[in-house]
Amino acid sequence: MKGWIKTKTLIKGGRLIDPASKFNNITDILIDQNKIIAIGPDLTDGEIVIDARGKLVVPGLIDVHVHLRDPGQTYKEDIASGAKAAAQGGFTTIACMPNTIPVIDSPEKVNNLIKQIEKVACVNILPMGAITLESEGRALTDFRALKKAGVIAFSDDGKVVQNAELMYRALIRSKELGLPISQHAEDLYLSSGTVINDGEIAFRLGVKGDTDLSESIIVARDILLAAHTGGHIHIEHISSEATVAMIREAKAKGTKVTAEVTPHHLLLTDEDVLKLGANCKMRPPLRTKRDMESLRQGLADGTIDCIATDHAPHAVEEKNVGLLNAANGIVGLETAVGLILTYLVHPGIISIENALAAWTYKPAQIFGMETKGRLAEGFDADITIIDLDKDWTVDTELFYSKGKNTPFDGCKLKGKAILTMVAGKVVWAEENFNLEGVSNGTDA
Repeated sequence: MKGWIKTKTLIKGGRLIDPASKFNNITDILIDQNKIIAIGPDLTDGEIVIDARGKLVVPGLIDVHVHLRDPGQTYKEDIASGAKAAAQGGFTTIACMPNTIPVIDSPEKVNNLIKQIEKVACVNILPMGAITLESEGRALTDFRALKKAGVIAFSDDGKVVQNAELMYRALIRSKELGLPISQHAEDLYLSSGTVINDGEIAFRLGVKGDTDLSESIIVARDILLAAHTGGHIHIEHISSEATVAMIREAKAKGTKVTAEVTPHHLLLTDEDVLKLGANCKMRPPLRTKRDMESLRQGLADGTIDCIATDHAPHAVEEKNVGLLNAANGIVGLETAVGLILTYLVHPGIISIENALAAWTYKPAQIFGMETKGRLAEGFDADITIIDLDKDWTVDTELFYSKGKNTPFDGCKLKGKAILTMVAGKVVWAEENFNLEGVSNGTDA
């Protein structure tokens, strides 16, 4: 990082939104070292001054579902490139999934991963550990040892824990240790051989479709198991109306269930596969307009807790092989903020406060990030500055991510993260952003 010499930093004149406290007003923030030490109007004493007038100043954004492909598939992404992509997207903290090669299923592998993160990452990267050894769904990992090594949750993402007895025991341990089980909800017997959502589009393309039953059956089972055990089940990348309804009902009954949704499931349907092809192929698949609208309502009313990208980079040749053979997944770290602002916040479908809550204090609470997700005295100085009115166009050539697999390339968007601060240090900013005391063009 360039030009960071002094100590106290003053962010001046921005509209501060702290969703947890519902604070929304123009004010200043003073930072000393890596902590927020004061919030209020007309603050002084900043050796470095960041002019945030006309901009939003929000808690550093958190993405709890990112595939960094490191170790094992670093031709797709690595820790450094993924961290830079996160910084450019406005994310100060990301959770990395354990389905690497090898799978992160032992304390030794967690320790090695954390050492590499500490060497090369410009944002906070928090690892998840596998639920089962090698994510094969046969035997549980040592949850206690993994927690001690530093994982924030357990997931076999990319694969489901199909065995109900294993999930039952996993949720019991989840309760004992106070960490969530993050489940990829997909009944493999129902989804086997499927390509996109089951329906008219699959019929027209002549491919086998995946019904929403493959998701909702696992969600229903795991909600029952969580209710019985008292464990915490977090449902990843939900995609269907049925799942939203079940989670809403379970929460009303006091079951410890939380959920995340991706920008692409909030914005696209299976009809988009017709014009966008393999860049709309992912698990779970894009579903119907009715499903999409249910997801939006679930986010607006708080049924869905987090917006998570499921950032899944692939090499060009792994996606450009036709719909049948293409790898599942798209990248999302560098487009998520602009997409949500453009298509959901600006049109009034969800409020800016709801969107920010799903990126800040809610994921922080779910995954035990006690000093993150807030703009308040004593919290980490992880801060994102957003220009709600910035017009820009998605250009994959400008991505830090090695993955270029997105259906949104060329999209014209309104609203963008323009500065990302981690632990009081600017790790990325737009080149023309004025930072007094720091060389312009600070960059991850």
